[in-house]
Amino acid sequence: MPQPNDLSRSLVALDQNSTIIAVVELSQSSWLVGGMLPGIERQPCEKLEPSPEQLLAVLHRWRDEAVRAGRTITRIAVAFEAGRDGFWLARWLEARGVEAHVIHPSSVAVSREHRRAKTDRLDTELLKRGFLGWLRGERGHCSMARVPTLAEEDAKRPNRGARLPGGGTHAHCEPDKGHLARMGIRNFKPTLRKAAERLATVHTPEGMPLPPNALAELQRDIARLGFVVSQIREIEEARQKRLEQQPETGPHAMVRLLARIVGVGVETADMLVHEVLSRPMRDRRAVARYAGLTGSPDESGAQRREQGLARAGNARVRRGMIQLAWRFLMFQKESALAVWYRARTADSRIGTRKTMIVALARKLVIALWRFVTTGEPLEGVVIRPAS
Repeated sequence: MPQPNDLSRSLVALDQNSTIIAVVELSQSSWLVGGMLPGIERQPCEKLEPSPEQLLAVLHRWRDEAVRAGRTITRIAVAFEAGRDGFWLARWLEARGVEAHVIHPSSVAVSREHRRAKTDRLDTELLKRGFLGWLRGERGHCSMARVPTLAEEDAKRPNRGARLPGGGTHAHCEPDKGHLARMGIRNFKPTLRKAAERLATVHTPEGMPLPPNALAELQRDIARLGFVVSQIREIEEARQKRLEQQPETGPHAMVRLLARIVGVGVETADMLVHEVLSRPMRDRRAVARYAGLTGSPDESGAQRREQGLARAGNARVRRGMIQLAWRFLMFQKESALAVWYRARTADSRIGTRKTMIVALARKLVIALWRFVTTGEPLEGVVIRPAS
């Protein structure tokens, strides 16, 4: 016997001639909505701003198109994967007469290929096939998550808020943004100086103020973030004092030398020196390997291919060097490395810039290692005068 709370299949009979079926691929920057319209052979797919009003307008426009094609629309069914945005969109659509479902991401069958093609459009087609099978009442296509009310979600916050986030400033900001996104709030930045004062004026898309538990948790997180920022400021001031007190001592001399390069800050220089540049390295290959910027080849017989970055080195150095490589292109446009990068990416092919930025980061970390250890100059690089 079917259970009333069975979410592995729909318990409502599907009349495809009177039902508009739509799926939404949500992201922070845009939404991609795909649909199946009765009486219309094409399956439209539109990219929208992350706005529920625009989504509802598209659904109503599709309904009008189906009516003009001679169909009577009695049902609009929409589905999207559970993720960062939570369940607020489902509640918002249900309040406006649209049937909304939230799919468990792990229940959607995907290709088991080692490197499968993955785009928002392909994901939309995959969700559409799974959602259609679910609406037909067939098992195994996907399963839905129960959509909780705002009060039920808010009741969980005191328990979850007891776990303090760890890490740096980024880790203390993300819980605020994620919780706000789950309630549909996108125009509030918890990192602003007057964020605590603005909390009282924030409202959900339904026009409701923040629930009491959510408001209390956000106030605690903002206060904790301010404390962390003050601690980071103290760390930076202590680092500057150490550099001023012992300017020519081993690593400090390397840091001061790197900081003279336009585009390299003291924090980046300090990280590179203490993580990789002050270590005894055998050669340039060892430097690139330790920085995690070397490839992972796959060779068997006559087969030769590259699998991308091995990521076996220092993850902090790898992330910092890739960020520094992008910054290097902005501040050192006439350097030999920047000219080399522009020559390799002149074809403007998709993905070439991202691929070559890793190669630039690898060349740059080797050049910086030679600069601070042997004094080999960086060709074309602008250096500030010694203070």
